[in-house]
Amino acid sequence: MTGKPQLFGADYSVYVRIARLALLEKGVDHELVPVDIFSRDGVPDWYLERHPFRKIPTFEHGALRLFETAAITRYVDEAFDGPALQHGDAGARAVTNQIIGLIDAYAYRSMVWDVYVERVSKPKRGETADEALIAGALDTAGTCLSTLSSLSGQGPWLAGNRLTLADLHAAPVFAYFSLAPEGAAMIARYPRIADWWERMRGRASFEATRPSD
Repeated sequence: MTGKPQLFGADYSVYVRIARLALLEKGVDHELVPVDIFSRDGVPDWYLERHPFRKIPTFEHGALRLFETAAITRYVDEAFDGPALQHGDAGARAVTNQIIGLIDAYAYRSMVWDVYVERVSKPKRGETADEALIAGALDTAGTCLSTLSSLSGQGPWLAGNRLTLADLHAAPVFAYFSLAPEGAAMIARYPRIADWWERMRGRASFEATRPSD
């Protein structure tokens, strides 16, 4: 494949940021093409051919088009030079993928939509937070953090002794969760996760992908 890869999406998106983190950690020069799925005009018609469900991000490299963030980040890791973001060992790689699945299935909804949006975003818009929803989400979030702490073992990263796609998948979720007072307090209760979060948020790629708003 030749040419500069293009990533389509908005910088506020957790999943767009995950893909951008992978590209930056690999040192891949790329272009972010703005697509705002929450714009007043809706998703542009031309975007449908890139994503049948009108979600972000999508990715283009030469003739290859991809959607679904996990597919994009694995391709980026395998197709470009740079530090490997997946373990060579099958078992360690499976743990990485298990963490990615945990983030997608349990952490993203509870930590971003049900805690951050309710506690931070809604009040900024003059809306009332759903306290019952927050309470239930914090219970799920606690299970997520406890499980991640156990899976991380003794290594400094979520899936062992080096940065992997698991860390890149989790970090944008934590970025929003930590902005809610309950989220920051919960992270602090898990020292291994709190140490990881400080390490992750200090990376140049994390700072470079900070949302503009």
